[in-house]
Amino acid sequence: MTMKGKTIDTVWPGTWVAQRLGVRLEGAEGTGGEGGPGDGSLTKLLGLALRRNPKRAHLLVSQVLGKHVPQSPATVYAAGYGLGERVRALLGDSAASAVVLGYAETATGLGHCVADGLGAAPYLHSTRRPVPGVRPAGGFEEAHSHATSHLLLPEDPELLAGDGPLVLVDDEFSTGNTVLNTIRDLHARHPRGHYVVVALVDMRSAADRDRLTAFAAELGARVDLIALASGTVSLPEGVLAKGQALVEAYETPGAAGTVPAPASAGSAGAGLRRSAPGPADAPYARVVLEWPAGVPDGGRHGFTPGHRAALETALPALAGQVAAALGEGPGRVLVLGNEELMYVPLRLAAALEERGAAAEVRFSSTTRSPVLAVDDPGYAIRTRLVFPAHDAPADGPGDRYAYNVAGAGFDAVVAVVDSAGDTPELHTGLLAALAPHTGRVVLAVVPSYAPGAPAANAPGRPAANAPGIPETPHRQEPNMSEPRLPEPLRGPAFSSYAPEDVGWLLQDLSAVELEAPTEEREEAIQAGGAHYAESLPVEYQPSPRYQELYQDALTTSAARVARAVGTVTETVLAERSPSPVLVSLARAGTPVGVLMRRWAAARHGLDLPHYAVSIVRGRGIDANALRWLAAHHDPADVVFVDGWTGKGAITRELREALSAFPGFNPEIVVLADPGACVQTYGTREDFLIPSACLNSTVSGLVSRTVLRSDLVGPDDFHGAKFYRELAGADVSGAFVDAVAARFEEVAEAVDAEVKELLAADRTPTWVGWAAVERISEEYGIHDVNLVKPGVGETTRVLLRRVPWKILAQRGAGSDLDHVRLLAAQRGVPVEEVDGLPYTCVGLIHPRFTRGATGADGKAVAAQ
Repeated sequence: MTMKGKTIDTVWPGTWVAQRLGVRLEGAEGTGGEGGPGDGSLTKLLGLALRRNPKRAHLLVSQVLGKHVPQSPATVYAAGYGLGERVRALLGDSAASAVVLGYAETATGLGHCVADGLGAAPYLHSTRRPVPGVRPAGGFEEAHSHATSHLLLPEDPELLAGDGPLVLVDDEFSTGNTVLNTIRDLHARHPRGHYVVVALVDMRSAADRDRLTAFAAELGARVDLIALASGTVSLPEGVLAKGQALVEAYETPGAAGTVPAPASAGSAGAGLRRSAPGPADAPYARVVLEWPAGVPDGGRHGFTPGHRAALETALPALAGQVAAALGEGPGRVLVLGNEELMYVPLRLAAALEERGAAAEVRFSSTTRSPVLAVDDPGYAIRTRLVFPAHDAPADGPGDRYAYNVAGAGFDAVVAVVDSAGDTPELHTGLLAALAPHTGRVVLAVVPSYAPGAPAANAPGRPAANAPGIPETPHRQEPNMSEPRLPEPLRGPAFSSYAPEDVGWLLQDLSAVELEAPTEEREEAIQAGGAHYAESLPVEYQPSPRYQELYQDALTTSAARVARAVGTVTETVLAERSPSPVLVSLARAGTPVGVLMRRWAAARHGLDLPHYAVSIVRGRGIDANALRWLAAHHDPADVVFVDGWTGKGAITRELREALSAFPGFNPEIVVLADPGACVQTYGTREDFLIPSACLNSTVSGLVSRTVLRSDLVGPDDFHGAKFYRELAGADVSGAFVDAVAARFEEVAEAVDAEVKELLAADRTPTWVGWAAVERISEEYGIHDVNLVKPGVGETTRVLLRRVPWKILAQRGAGSDLDHVRLLAAQRGVPVEEVDGLPYTCVGLIHPRFTRGATGADGKAVAAQ
């Protein structure tokens, strides 16, 4: 490869990182010196770079993948095809029944090449682009990735249902977590006896190798692995922090010896003078490829051997179209794929290379992964172009990147996109960014394949305002029948939880004034003038004495909570799904969802996705959140999680709300079920769950959810606020850590309890609802919504409603210390009674007006 006219092949493109961070590639047959090549095979395949990622600072940059580093298309294709031939030799006769699955976005093209080498195998790749009307056949998480969620969207729902070998293809095998998550998910749906994992490089540690062996034994299946080279990455202590500091230094404007990469179209990245976008009359040539009817543009929905044969027949003519657009003597040509669209651009590039259409042909692809660029021969990412997304991605607008294109001396760049990405934003973004760095830009448009659509999938909406682009008479608007929703909010931008702990399917209303005095809210709610979800109570600020009670409660009950967390999680894994998608009801359910996710990781190595959604009594669940979940995961895997049941109102609300959304299981799971309202729970005891003692400061600093027509439109998620100003009082992480620290000591008890529960009759009796109805009548309230049973619900009454009385089980002990303190602060009587199925019950003032309280807001006798 050349960069700015200099040949850099003699310098290993990992030297820069190795020397500064001490990162070493250690080959299976030898070890390199300081940044040295080891046995040679690894460093011929890999370079090193740095990226802004909280989990892994370094990036292994493949030299033969055709993603970040432009490479000969023949070399790229041969690497994948050769791996496929090795798989065919391994499988023998069973190769005829194999299916190949590649990983988005990096390995979509590689997986396709492996399928070609295997021969008769159909191919599917995971995707991060939801497609309206296509129901997911599964999904999984890639924890270390820039974008973590993967969807499986085969047009043929039976594609993954066979029992033949499944071949999983990724560019690198680092820890094995992603592959294990995939196999676990798919094996639970369609068990099979043989899996083959294929990668360019196998970089697992010894512990990771042992884990895969144990996993295969547990599964009762054979798991083989094939790679071009193997070894490990040696990472010194503190490398993550050092790497992040280096990224920060080199991306900071004015850093010595560097030029940062501006986040605007046309920026070349560190090490290159910033270039202005191309002129308004840039000489783009637009080619609408004469695509064979019925052939998909890639493996997003499946690609059969028949599709492959049709494409092979059409390739010479397709390459001829591109060659004609390039003109005579184009010199050095780069064919640039687009994110998941890698295979077709690669095959076009190889066809151009074979026919000698240019002096030199190289292939690479754009990506959504942000990587630091440093213009040094010993660094794998010399330059970067930054431009906005142009295909209306499901996760909203954001930057995309093309690496090692600027300054590489390409005379022409052929940008290949599918018709869904042929938008005005493409021309003002990617094409304008390319223009200053090459003499000619050719846009080649491949029809986007939509399952069920007519065979002649024609290009999408035209770039009407893009100068120099002729109109084309064959267009098909992309399916925009359903508006795209944003990706979940995550910490630290929204909530104090770690980003992997939970994604909030909410909109951020932090800038909106929503709080109202408690008495005013109560009067408006009871008078029918407002719904409780249209405003927020003023956040309760605990006194020093109350904070002490919370800490005492946490110390006393952490093991009890941990046991309940383990019990409910193990029950879900045994009965509901081996790879559940946890969806907590914000916000009381969210700490429980975080803890269930931690338990699954600690005990089973699972990396479960977890989201928080809004449900509002009387208004139902957030339908847009359900639509997002259905587009990204199999609804059958979704498990709704809450903290506890009171009388079961939300349990009933969820069941009714989900009647309009087939596919979702309406049975909620809870940590504590004192009302006997659900079948899956951690305990049916009514005890103090410390997270019930506080509001946002134990729930990621997120408010309760808001649903108001002037703030939440028909295509919006429900809203909530992030109370950043309360960070000094936040105990959300400390609560989760304190409970998780007790997991090991309760594990044996959990195993015994789960065994008993799985054999027991857990049919809900709704004893709590009957008690609430009785109390409502006995105390003259005549409204079950004003009776809040259980320790958690009673605490909520005292914190954010106008309480009237507290009924306490006679002889209740320390579980009620915080309730008694809150009741004393608000002047609310606590009556000890017999026959309660709960430890306590909170009664909201049944005839509330501000005249029904004293001037200090404390309750007085009902009038």
